[in-house]
Amino acid sequence: MHLDVQDLRDFYYRTQLGRVAQRAIREQLLRLWQPGPAQTVVGFGFAVPLLRPWLSGARRVIGLMPGPQGVMPWPAGEPNVSVLCEEASWPMATGHADRLVLMHGLETSEQPAAVLDEAHRVLGPGGRAVFVVPNRAGLWARRDATPFGTGRSWSGAQLEAQLRHHGFTPERSVTVLHTPPSQAPFWLRTADLWERAGRRLPWLAGGVLMVEASKQVYAPTRGGLKAVVARPLRALEGVRSGGAPEPALKSFPPRHAHGQDAALRRAGA
Repeated sequence: MHLDVQDLRDFYYRTQLGRVAQRAIREQLLRLWQPGPAQTVVGFGFAVPLLRPWLSGARRVIGLMPGPQGVMPWPAGEPNVSVLCEEASWPMATGHADRLVLMHGLETSEQPAAVLDEAHRVLGPGGRAVFVVPNRAGLWARRDATPFGTGRSWSGAQLEAQLRHHGFTPERSVTVLHTPPSQAPFWLRTADLWERAGRRLPWLAGGVLMVEASKQVYAPTRGGLKAVVARPLRALEGVRSGGAPEPALKSFPPRHAHGQDAALRRAGA
């Protein structure tokens, strides 16, 4: 079940805990990717809070929001880049995206396989995708007061297995949101400290799992064409370069033919 876009907007832009979560996830995304020119950057679900660093330099930024969730204009005060779409049919050409981010688009979907298939379709060769999902081992998946408490939570092994099944190659996996999902002032003030500690202590489970993956592109296999070309038809066999025909190969009669010729000579034929 998808969350409503108004609830997502209110959490990320109107609560202090949501701003803490937005900053932590976006900063981790920037550690994985640096904004670059001439890139098409796409977000699916409610990934637009993570895409702001790419607005100024990317060739194009697109925020895809599924129909069951709803859509809102984004960014505020600037030309809108948000698009309402179907989960299993994104309005993008195949191989068009250089970078793809999914947040609140996979764990709440009723057809996650179709979402992964579309993600694989729109990502170009050499492109990269980051999947942001609730971490099953973290605290945030156990709190309904945050968006990560809705839908299916994942372990790293489960998500990576699904990505491989749909043609992705997992590259890196990290967790974020190591601070408890609490509005208490102490936890909010010390959120950055907990994030730094989580990066240094791998055993400290974060509330959100981020998996970076690349698109598998297989080299074409050798077909029958090369075998045919390696043995071309000798349509002009027997013709010299000067235009005169080459002599045909001398053919020898079968062995029994010599015996027949000798018999005919003895008979006086």
